[in-house]
Amino acid sequence: MSDKQNKPTLRNHVWIIYLLSIILLGVIWYFQWMLGLIMTVLLAVSLYYSIRSEQTLQDEAEQYITTLSHRIKKVGEEALLEMPFGIILFSEDYKIEWANPYMNRFEKDSLVGNSLHTLSEDLIPKIKENKDDIWFQLQGYMFQTTVKKQERLLYLFDRTEQAELQNLYHNEQTVISFIFLDNYEEITQNMDDTNKSHLNSQVTSVLNKWANHYGLYLKRTSQERFIAVGSKEILASLEKAKFEILDEVRELSGERNTPVTLSIGVGVGNVDIPTLGELAQSSLDLALGRGGDQVAIKDESGKVRFYGGKTNPMEKRTRVRARVISHALKELIRASDNVIIMGHKAPDMDALGAAIGILNIALANDVEGYIVFDPEDVDTGVYRLVKAIQDDEKLWQYFIDPDEADAVIGSRSLIVVVDTHRPSMVASESLLQKSDYKVVIDHHRRGEEFIKTPTLVYMEPYASSTAELVTELLEYQPKKLKLRMLEATALLAGIIVDTKSFTLRTGSRTFDAASYLRAKGADTVLVQEFMKEDIDVYVERSKLIERADIFRDEIAISKAEEGQVHGPVLIAQAADILLTMSGISASFVISERKDGRVGISARSLGDVNVQIIMEKMDGGGHLTNAATQIKDTTIDEAENLLKEIIDEYYEGSESE
Repeated sequence: MSDKQNKPTLRNHVWIIYLLSIILLGVIWYFQWMLGLIMTVLLAVSLYYSIRSEQTLQDEAEQYITTLSHRIKKVGEEALLEMPFGIILFSEDYKIEWANPYMNRFEKDSLVGNSLHTLSEDLIPKIKENKDDIWFQLQGYMFQTTVKKQERLLYLFDRTEQAELQNLYHNEQTVISFIFLDNYEEITQNMDDTNKSHLNSQVTSVLNKWANHYGLYLKRTSQERFIAVGSKEILASLEKAKFEILDEVRELSGERNTPVTLSIGVGVGNVDIPTLGELAQSSLDLALGRGGDQVAIKDESGKVRFYGGKTNPMEKRTRVRARVISHALKELIRASDNVIIMGHKAPDMDALGAAIGILNIALANDVEGYIVFDPEDVDTGVYRLVKAIQDDEKLWQYFIDPDEADAVIGSRSLIVVVDTHRPSMVASESLLQKSDYKVVIDHHRRGEEFIKTPTLVYMEPYASSTAELVTELLEYQPKKLKLRMLEATALLAGIIVDTKSFTLRTGSRTFDAASYLRAKGADTVLVQEFMKEDIDVYVERSKLIERADIFRDEIAISKAEEGQVHGPVLIAQAADILLTMSGISASFVISERKDGRVGISARSLGDVNVQIIMEKMDGGGHLTNAATQIKDTTIDEAENLLKEIIDEYYEGSESE
């Protein structure tokens, strides 16, 4: 029960006592008037002092309440004006209506009347997004802002010290890097000890100078491997400089025809040291898988950033490696119930030829094989080869659509993916989940997206085509393997198309593979027949070439008409032809695709790394040959984005 309830009850009891006293007094007066008189006087005096005491208490209570109310009001006013954090009231149009003195120190004149943009350009958009906790920087201070949208009230707390501590913690986090001399073994195998020692001294000197300049700890662990330890702050400086060490080491070539190149794998993130080491090794594997001469940086979330990759990878795979991979593939096939072979969506000559080659390897080892093929996903560039396969009943029986493949695949099936390593690009991505045994054979530079947990990977960006890699594997399979003419021709067609008739990315091993296929009956005339095109396709491609514009004096960009759909092979051919024009070092062709996306095909002579440009647009490929497909965009938007990325690429190259 409260004090307010107690006081009236107490007062009632007092008056009851007085009333009883009066009644008793009346009785006394009746029997003894003298005693009654005395008692009346005493009762009157008592009543007077009681009333006076109550009045005094009321006056004191009112005075106390008045004083306390004044003090509370004064404290409230002082708190509002003297609080060590900002308080801002704003109007419906986001103009500052009032700010406490704490905030006025950030503006010579009063903040009142100014837009919230005065404080930060992010404030109004985030308030509109109903964000109730916003961070922004003002004159070197970091503020955490609590938003009361209904009251149009902001509380701004200075978190500068906290931000500085967080920044210090972030900058001081450990970063581990593995450095690998890509081609050290190839370059030094024919060197005498003097020249080899001189090269080692040059490389070590350049790397030590670089490490000392940035504050890295560098340790050589073998002839071709180094480990470097630094911090996130140092890594930021290295990224700002675009890892110029790649260029410095490459320039050590001197009189050698082949330059020395580096690959660097960097592990970074808020994780323990062993995990950082695993990230660094994974990054190095990724950099080497993309051809070397580049840096791959991977954080704990799995995101990867790349630098470098300016040179064409040199051919350095060996017959020993091909024999080892072929033997491993043979053992995997023999341990499987069947082999499911997939290329990429809208397969080209290389994907089809490589798939047929793997099919032959499976059959040579007495294991049933199937090629996943969607008849509705055929580009005009391969329809003559597809028609020839369909006319060959013995070969066509092994081609099945994704639904049929889903019926025959089992947990002990071996999935072999050729000419791609990206799960989103395979003929049927859902099939990848049906078996734990997967093999990837590809000649593209490895990208961030990769098929999970493959059993065997044979990726050689030094090869001209996947058909070339598969042809080498065929050479080490059981002798009973006998390629038929159409099958050998399909593999040769894959090599010829991907090398532009042996003019691009062609090494000695390419000609060896072509010679082997020719010996097995490959028909070069039939290859030309497969590569023929209808006159309307020729005219369509010519119109696309006619629409080309020159960008930055040496880049040809052709944009198809809006609403005009072209196949990926046709835009690739257009890009190839544009590259043959005088003064053109790179070409890009943009067109809508039948799947609703916008496709871009990119080509270069090697001075411009189109792979890096296409990766910025979620694509990939090689230094001289790349592509991408973009969802939810228009041709004009794709062209503008492409030009922005090309500008960034050139500006980055000029600053190195």
